[in-house]
Amino acid sequence: MRATFGLSEVTPIELGDWDGGWRCGDVVLSPVADHARAAWSAKVRETLEVDGVRLARPVRATDGRYVVAGWRADTFLEGTPEARHDEVVSVSMRLHQATAQLERPRFLSQAPIAPWVDVDVFVAADRAAWEAVPLRSLRGGGFVPMSSPDGRHSLDILAQLSTLRKPVQLPMQLVHGDLFGTVLFQPGLAPGLTDITPYWRPASWAAGVIVVDALSWGGADPGLLDRWSDLPQWDQMLLRAVMFRLAVHALHPRSTPEAFTGLAHTADMIRLML
Repeated sequence: MRATFGLSEVTPIELGDWDGGWRCGDVVLSPVADHARAAWSAKVRETLEVDGVRLARPVRATDGRYVVAGWRADTFLEGTPEARHDEVVSVSMRLHQATAQLERPRFLSQAPIAPWVDVDVFVAADRAAWEAVPLRSLRGGGFVPMSSPDGRHSLDILAQLSTLRKPVQLPMQLVHGDLFGTVLFQPGLAPGLTDITPYWRPASWAAGVIVVDALSWGGADPGLLDRWSDLPQWDQMLLRAVMFRLAVHALHPRSTPEAFTGLAHTADMIRLML
């Protein structure tokens, strides 16, 4: 595989912050969960310019491909994730100014299909936060929510929160929906991004997901909810963001009771805002 990307003479070093990636000199080889999404991300990151953000650029294989046999290659970025939650939200807003003109990838309009993989869980959870009856589209499709007490509780809270939704009038665009814990910080350098996880939602929804994640699992202070309240239809975006995470918890086979504790607390905080 290293030879395919011109790296056969470099000794690989395992990394912890690159989704199972291996550093080979100035390049990182990473396993790919979904070929179409990985190739799309590489093509976008090849030319995208974001004010005040470093982007890992793709390294093409010797035959020009972005993804080969389930692996991709990118330029290495110095830095590690840090609990700088407001800065991550700021990165989100700058990134989504740059991605606002991107077209919707075809794969984002396709429903999950069997056999299910991790990416389908997130597609289904994303739809659950917006469809009239959460998870109705999965009935009969082979998706089985967790039967554990916390999985059932997730579904109960999800149903309750769905009644608090109000219509939103915001433009949909290409957003990165998984920025929490993935932005790299290094002294003297701009924040860095190694990938883009695409969703077709309002930019303030993506910011809401960061805040929900930071409150649930990142030790963020509750003031984070209010500090970004000037974002468009903020309360409703937070509501849909926490519904999205609750649906992920209910559907993902690796969800844990420990993760649910923080998520349920965040859901309570957001409910009180509405």
